[in-house]
Amino acid sequence: MNRFTDRRALVTGAGSGIGQATALRLLAEGATVVAADVARPGLDETAARAAAAGHADRLSTVLVDIADEASVRAAVAPAVEAMGGLEVLVNAAGILRSTHTGQTTLEQWNAVIGVNLTGTFLMTREALPALLASGRGVVVNFSSTSATFAHPYMAAYAASKGGVQSFTHAIALEYAKQGLRAVSVAPGSISSGMTDGSGASGQNRGPGIPQDADMSLFAKLTPAINPSGSQYGFAGPEAIAGVVAMLASDDGAFVTGTEIRVDGGTHM
Repeated sequence: MNRFTDRRALVTGAGSGIGQATALRLLAEGATVVAADVARPGLDETAARAAAAGHADRLSTVLVDIADEASVRAAVAPAVEAMGGLEVLVNAAGILRSTHTGQTTLEQWNAVIGVNLTGTFLMTREALPALLASGRGVVVNFSSTSATFAHPYMAAYAASKGGVQSFTHAIALEYAKQGLRAVSVAPGSISSGMTDGSGASGQNRGPGIPQDADMSLFAKLTPAINPSGSQYGFAGPEAIAGVVAMLASDDGAFVTGTEIRVDGGTHM
């Protein structure tokens, strides 16, 4: 399946987890991809995996701190120029900081909002001219099931992801007549660098829940589907990458201004 043979994509958070899986999936379907991340080791791993799959000629990498306006500007313009345009932007980069809300510092709050929400805005703003010029631009943003369902100890994260959903709705309507689609993916129960703390990227590493957390509060956060060999019933990041690929391709041509929940039935 080569749904992206003539399409160019920029994927953030591509050094680990869902972002990396998405970059590799788009490459496998024929896209030319710029993988962006805050950490060089993660990008090197992505490049190595792309090379092993025979896609090295269609992948380039760029370092970017999506929470920093200057860094975003310095990364997006050269990436678009190198590819000769842009049809797909995937804003997968994010951070998770789980704390008791009453003990959350302003620094922690601002860090989460800065990466997850402001970073999504900055990347989208800088990519918009190229996406609109293509006449078929697609923005895939990353929300979370925590945006609409209660996840304890994740108030900042939930707020940031709720903001991403609202932002996505707004730009979907604002630019619909110019051929742009915008949609959010809301993952849940996915094993990735963010959820297990093993990601190579500093923007995709979470410290886990507080040591004194009340685990009974997580009783309703178990997926109905239990993928074979998975821990805690979590699916791998490839489960999300496949959905992103569908949404960003012509198969998702009639989907915009909404969010797609992918959580194995955790929140039925």
